[in-house]
Amino acid sequence: MIYSRITGSGSYLPANVVSNDDLAKRMDTSDEWIRSRTGIRQRHIAAADETSSSLAFEASKAALASAGVGAQNVDLIIVATSTPDFIFPSTACLLQAKLGIKGCAAFDLQAVCSGFVYALATADLFIRSGQHRCALIVGAEVFSRILDWNDRGTCVLFGDGAGAVVLQADDKPGIMASALHADGSHAGILSVAGSVCGGKATGDPFLRMDGPAVFKFAVRVLDEVARETLAKCGQRVEDVDWLIPHQANLRILESTAKRLGLPPEKLIVTVDRHGNTSAASVPLALDLAIRDGRIKSGHKVMLQGVGGGFTWGAVLVQM
Repeated sequence: MIYSRITGSGSYLPANVVSNDDLAKRMDTSDEWIRSRTGIRQRHIAAADETSSSLAFEASKAALASAGVGAQNVDLIIVATSTPDFIFPSTACLLQAKLGIKGCAAFDLQAVCSGFVYALATADLFIRSGQHRCALIVGAEVFSRILDWNDRGTCVLFGDGAGAVVLQADDKPGIMASALHADGSHAGILSVAGSVCGGKATGDPFLRMDGPAVFKFAVRVLDEVARETLAKCGQRVEDVDWLIPHQANLRILESTAKRLGLPPEKLIVTVDRHGNTSAASVPLALDLAIRDGRIKSGHKVMLQGVGGGFTWGAVLVQM
């Protein structure tokens, strides 16, 4: 039996840090207003010459080094992003070129904030099929470029960054189970409704969100999909060592843990330091908790995503 295991992780955040106080100088908001509603205290904003592929490259180098794997061993690249460098070629192909490799399969996956979970579940199936042996899975975003910086209800929430993992074939289970879902009827509560026509952006090019509706939807489906994933592999909630939901809002994270009956000390929180980085948020949190020693070999980690579409999913991983 072929399984897949996470053998390395990496992350990258742009050097430019924007605090809540910095935002308060340019709009009607305050550190207290933002923290009390979201738990966010700062976010990282990409420089003008930084793109999703360049952030992905830095995170990928760290993940490959962590796994002790050379780029030439990678035979599958999946990049989860809603902010690609170009319409085409894919950000994955651009990342492949930056890594100096050729020939392996490479493609982007668009599931917004669920993107990394979708990509990890997809790569697991590729490896279990025997078609691939070593996958590089990346979540990379520059959401700062699709924000209306006059809308304090959305722009204070997001940041830029990238996280990556190396997933390799093994004879021991690593990815224990996954579940993915979508419901396009909820598209209107979180979207960037612009499109490209004749090489120009048309419509509304900025992110728009119905915050209360997103909150209610997210907490419900994150609870449901975690339980579904556990049931698939015969595990119980109490078997979970760590919960890493999509880092969107501290209230959503805490409410999800509470509904699952998991104590706060099992919840990994990084939204305070980099805001909502969409598809990058879960791998960023995972990498931090691995590197600071909280997540250890043998631990069972529940990774969860929920995002515009609406999309949602979960993957249970044994490290």
